[in-house]
Amino acid sequence: MFPPASYEYPKTSYFAEYLNFESSENLFEVLENQSKIIQSTYQKLSPQQWTFAYAPGKWTLQQLLGHMIDTERIFSYRALSISRGEQQSLPGFDENSYLEHAQYENQNPELVLQQYLTTRQATFSLLQSFSENQWNQLGNANGNSVSVRALSWMIAGHEKHHLGVIKERYSM
Repeated sequence: MFPPASYEYPKTSYFAEYLNFESSENLFEVLENQSKIIQSTYQKLSPQQWTFAYAPGKWTLQQLLGHMIDTERIFSYRALSISRGEQQSLPGFDENSYLEHAQYENQNPELVLQQYLTTRQATFSLLQSFSENQWNQLGNANGNSVSVRALSWMIAGHEKHHLGVIKERYSM
């Protein structure tokens, strides 16, 4: 699945950052590779590393993984809703509030990683089910017109962003 055309998403820095892919890249390959990197990275963490934050007030690696899980679930739900013809504007979300209420830091780290892997598999299954018409379907999420394809690529783009943060800020 090729990246979205420019009319499929708003021209904001938020969308532009998450949709920065080469036209030759394949969504399913990107998602699969990211999943392997996350699994490999997190399986190697010591208990202390799971709870490490690179600065005061920043998320721990465990919270960051939880944030990626929540965001993937939300973007997948948005893609599902729009693919099914939803006409209502889908709400945004406050990532910090979600993280606070999720309490990932109090969960078993191995189970958090399992949630990530299960969520990714569910995302794969959903995305593989879309027809060409569904990929091109436009809807409204967080006050913006966006396609199912763009939302799907945003899952990969969001994770790409956080993989960069892990590499740069967490010395991984």
